[in-house]
Amino acid sequence: MDLGIDINIYLKKYKKLMESTDQIFEKIKSDFPKEVKCEPGCTECCFALFDLSLAEALYLNEKFSELDHDLKNSILIEADKADRQLTKIKKELYKEHQQGVPEREILEKASRLKVRCPLLVENKCILYDHRPITCRLYGIPMNMNEMTASCAESGFEAGKEYPAVHMNKVHDMLAAISREIAEAVNSRYPELHTMLVPVSMCLLTEYNKEYLGVKNDDEPSQKDSPKDTPTKEWVLGPKE
Repeated sequence: MDLGIDINIYLKKYKKLMESTDQIFEKIKSDFPKEVKCEPGCTECCFALFDLSLAEALYLNEKFSELDHDLKNSILIEADKADRQLTKIKKELYKEHQQGVPEREILEKASRLKVRCPLLVENKCILYDHRPITCRLYGIPMNMNEMTASCAESGFEAGKEYPAVHMNKVHDMLAAISREIAEAVNSRYPELHTMLVPVSMCLLTEYNKEYLGVKNDDEPSQKDSPKDTPTKEWVLGPKE
């Protein structure tokens, strides 16, 4: 991944955030052992619809590039299938949005839709140690946009109060790291740091200077790009 900078400086910050979320997960799992059902063999989170920030996508893409050539090719075939499914779903949801369907209703509908993650190989995540933050937190209550939900397989009961991870804060931290990356590569795209992509597109994309809009030395800097705008991600809806 040739971006003209040492991207590991910024990915280290992302990995620290990953470690922090793992600690939060383990704390809640320790406090609510009967409710947290995550265990080897469970693939509930591997069919969820969610997007990755720029920082997450770059990190996951880099780890994916280290896999065996034949394995990568087989995963890319599945990624293409998944991405076609997701494109169709997003078009349908956008159409509903244009028709005036409330955003909360659309998000709840999206939470019930399932698309197999291309990294799920023989019912195991091939990049489990490097999985995105949403995957790491999936089995515990998450709150976003005043909507709290947890994995359908968990034992957390609707109507009861539990500690929840505030995903808006997590997304803000991811956006901040992504902004640092966008500024460091001197991208010509001022909103690059707000870009969100599903895992399938992350794997299919070649992240290089051209894709990220890295400027030539004679182009003006974009240091004064607009402030962060709130990012949106597909999240879990309440249980049925």
